[in-house]
Amino acid sequence: MEDPVLLWTDRLAGGIELFAAVIIGMAAVKAIVRGLIRMLLPSRAPVSPEQVRLDLGRWLALGLEFLLGADILRTAAAPSWNDIGQLAAIAVLRTALNYFLEKEIAQEEARERSPDG
Repeated sequence: MEDPVLLWTDRLAGGIELFAAVIIGMAAVKAIVRGLIRMLLPSRAPVSPEQVRLDLGRWLALGLEFLLGADILRTAAAPSWNDIGQLAAIAVLRTALNYFLEKEIAQEEARERSPDG
C-alpha cells in the first residue's frame, strides 16, 4: 500500500494543477471573447487589444505560479535526484517565462500611463 502522505500530496498537487488549468483556460476564453468583440464590433469594444493581452498575461503568470507550486509539492513528497533535477529545470524555465512576462506587462502598463501612450 502506498504511503498516505504521498498519496494525499499527489492528490493535492493534482488539484493545484487542475486549478491552474482552469485559471489559464478561463483567461484564454475571456481573451478570445474580448478579442472577438474588439474585431467584430470595434465601436462597442470596451478594451484595447493591448489591454486584452495584458490581462491574459497576468492570468497566465498566476497559472504558471500554481503549476510551479504543484511541481514543488510533488518533488518535496518523494524526491529522487532525477526528480530534483527535473524540478530545477522546470523551475528555471517557468521562472524565466514568468519574469519576462511580468517585465513585458510592466513595460506596457508604463507605456499606457505615459502622456504619449
